[in-house]
Amino acid sequence: MISPLASVHPNTKIADDVEIGPFVFIDEDVEIGEGTVIDANATVCAHTRIGKHCHVFPSAVVGAIPQDLKFKGELTYTFIGDHTVLRECSTVHRGTASKGKTVVGQHCLIMAYSHVAHDVVVGNYVIMSNATQLAGEVVVDDWAILGGGTLVHQFSHIGQHAMIQGGSHINKDIPPYIIAARDPIQFCGINTVGLGRRGFTKEQVERIQQVYRYIYMSHLNISQAIEKVQQDIPQSEERDLILQFIQSSERGVVKGA
Repeated sequence: MISPLASVHPNTKIADDVEIGPFVFIDEDVEIGEGTVIDANATVCAHTRIGKHCHVFPSAVVGAIPQDLKFKGELTYTFIGDHTVLRECSTVHRGTASKGKTVVGQHCLIMAYSHVAHDVVVGNYVIMSNATQLAGEVVVDDWAILGGGTLVHQFSHIGQHAMIQGGSHINKDIPPYIIAARDPIQFCGINTVGLGRRGFTKEQVERIQQVYRYIYMSHLNISQAIEKVQQDIPQSEERDLILQFIQSSERGVVKGA
């Protein structure tokens, strides 16, 4: 199922049912799992691992060396999880000595012209809309959705189930479960629609809202708000995830409206 017009390095490991279109280039030390489709003109560079049932669309580039002047040719990798889709002209670059790998998780949709830079870690079920740009060493947690044209500064962290307005410029961390929008980027409420679609109960959503009332609507600073949350709100998975995210943030989290 490999086009005679494709160029495939002899030491690749490709499952028997993988489809590879014309003018595809696949470099050395590449592994591609069963059921995956690599469309015409796509490029898969060295030291790349693509999982099962993925789809790499025309002119996408996976595993190219990073756009980092500190990169000196060290052995690093690119990992693409099962059932992930990379649309036309999207790019995913391999890691540097900093982390050694770039990772895109399972069931992700990376839309056309989006970029995943070196040492980025993208979780599972993440959607990056058209022309989203992730700089080096960004972390995007599971189920986050980034609107089209979103620009994410290096080292930023986007939390689980967050929803980012298209065209946003992200230079602070985005806590889990929230909607972030406007310019400059700020907290604009809870992603209630997304949480409902993913099976969160009314009680879970109310707990999340209660925590963020303290964080963003109490006129307390972050340290004071966290202390009040710990005192007043019973422990739960949602509460603890939010507090852990904020307390571990190195860039600081987005401000309230």
